[in-house]
Amino acid sequence: MQAANRLIHETSPYLLQHAHNPVDWYPWSEEAFSRARAENKPVLLSVGYSACHWCHVMERESFENPGIARVMNENFVSVKVDREERPDVDDVYMKAVQMLTGRGGWPMTVFLTPDGKPFYGGTYFPPIDRHGMPGFSRVLEAVARAWRERPDDVARSVDQLFAGLARMEENRPTERALDPALPRRAAEALLRHVDLDQGGLGGAPKFPHTSAFQLFLRQYRATANPPLLEAVRLTCERMAKGGMYDQIGGGFHRYTVDAQWRVPHFEKMLYDNAQLPRLYLEAFQVTGDRWLRAIAEETLDYVLRDLRHPEGGFYSATDADSEGEEGKYFIWTRADVARVVEPRDLELVCRYWDISDDGNFEGRNIPHVTLSGEEVARLFGRSPEEAAHAIGEARRRLLSARAGRVPPLRDEKILASWNGLMIGTLAEAGRVFGARRFVDAAVAGATFIWDRMRSGGRLLHGWAGGRAKGDAYLDDHAFVASALLDLYEATGERMHLARARDLVAALEARFHDDEAGAYFFTAHDGERLIARTKSGADGSLPAGNSVAAHVLLRLYHLTGEPSYRERAEEILRLYHDEAAANPFAYASYVQALELYTEGPTEVVVIGRQGATDADALWAVVALTYLPHRVLVRAEAGEKDVPAPARERRPLDGRATAYVCRHFACSSPVTDPAELERLLGSST
Repeated sequence: MQAANRLIHETSPYLLQHAHNPVDWYPWSEEAFSRARAENKPVLLSVGYSACHWCHVMERESFENPGIARVMNENFVSVKVDREERPDVDDVYMKAVQMLTGRGGWPMTVFLTPDGKPFYGGTYFPPIDRHGMPGFSRVLEAVARAWRERPDDVARSVDQLFAGLARMEENRPTERALDPALPRRAAEALLRHVDLDQGGLGGAPKFPHTSAFQLFLRQYRATANPPLLEAVRLTCERMAKGGMYDQIGGGFHRYTVDAQWRVPHFEKMLYDNAQLPRLYLEAFQVTGDRWLRAIAEETLDYVLRDLRHPEGGFYSATDADSEGEEGKYFIWTRADVARVVEPRDLELVCRYWDISDDGNFEGRNIPHVTLSGEEVARLFGRSPEEAAHAIGEARRRLLSARAGRVPPLRDEKILASWNGLMIGTLAEAGRVFGARRFVDAAVAGATFIWDRMRSGGRLLHGWAGGRAKGDAYLDDHAFVASALLDLYEATGERMHLARARDLVAALEARFHDDEAGAYFFTAHDGERLIARTKSGADGSLPAGNSVAAHVLLRLYHLTGEPSYRERAEEILRLYHDEAAANPFAYASYVQALELYTEGPTEVVVIGRQGATDADALWAVVALTYLPHRVLVRAEAGEKDVPAPARERRPLDGRATAYVCRHFACSSPVTDPAELERLLGSST
């Protein structure tokens, strides 16, 4: 085996994958840049992540190639970064690559001056010229020659990119009033991009774009425009029946390469499996369709089974590859299935999941649903109950058989931001479905973050290899604060509300831009990079500033403290015009704007925690779709309650609900049916 390089001392699974490359890798560090300055060499920055298929391909083709490694070692100081561990580094240099090439992605390769300024870059490079792309060897030699022989050209490129990065951060608050019609117009604009045959936005490759479809649900509630709900139903159904969804083990893959949701890139990311169940949960609340609930629960149970640390935190991802082959863990031959499934059920199961001798993917099969349970039952002369039992039993047996295969690598980093998304969804699922296992898992996850991922009272970004490290970012604070508010609503435990307020106070003290408003991605006292970003646009994750604005508004309505609303309005004004021009990238912003302009439905239940009459009222609330809401549990005579519960009393000693909208409250009710009527009229 090749001798280990410096990455052997890191905790990131992605960096450790490269610890035995012949490349003289450095982690991101002052040591690397000091050497570059001392030797007047450019820095080769390579950024990727553990579940990235093409990152593995470039490693095998180039970074394990002794000849290419020799060129890198002689001409560059090479730095390897896990984008999930250092999202600040990734964000800055990805913007530079996008300016250079018009696109982005991973693996990302950027060439920097010794003071960290980019002058050339790209994404995946093959080892030799191929498919119109220059070979990595040729790129390395050309960049090294330019550095030695054309320093003026390098300097001009640096100046152009540096100026471009500065322009990207020149947000200005709108001079207009915040537009309450913007969410409706945004939904209408996005609706025009829905694939009316297969669901989703646009064509191949197909990504889930969860926030956009949550916007459709909210605007369906506001406008009763049927195509909005139809787009959500269609997309949820096509994803759940396709190869995008793991039909055997549950959970969603990252995206599909085709427009029919059938052929995925097989990595599974925690953030997708946190966001998508929430969409299915909300669609269930709107429609009552139980299959939507089933997909949400199956996905969350997959996370609890395969992505949970024993102490409660959640791992980041599983790889697309196993045994060096993409998707091998997830695909089947008909013979594989025949060895496992009950013989009398084989034809039914294969027809249901499109399993054939010829295969539907490179001679093998990606299971995807071709018929409904009722249709396959009729086709094989079974009752719907018998068919459902046969499919369920086949799924159980296939999952057991699959467990004997070599699994994809699991990235066991625990990231505060992604865990925040997961904890919030688990809390909400526990509340809506009345499922204690989900609430308990959310509490355990939040406890892990609070106990294991803070130092000196400050939140840290990541945990791996038994220790937490790295300054937390805007997303970490905002997403965890949002999750804690969800946990507060699910449990009534005031501790979660207090901790959310602590995290927002940290944002205010260490991240706020006192000149232009909103929050920087990095803290004032964090490591200084060549640019300090402050985006309001969504990517695969919701924008941190948009989530922060939503959290601030929830806190305003819970506490009555106007400073929270003022800070939220500042964020909304800063990104308003960008959101109006490009709603596709600002669906999370629009959610916060809706809460600001519409206000929440406030539901307060005064009653003994866990009492039958109080639980009956909360069960009604759970089944009602209330996207903009404040939920408060309090007991009679309790002191220091949140603002909506002040001066609220029970009627005749029974659990009593109050429903308020726009600073006007209904008469208190004790009957669940009456509460259901009130909530229906409030939406």
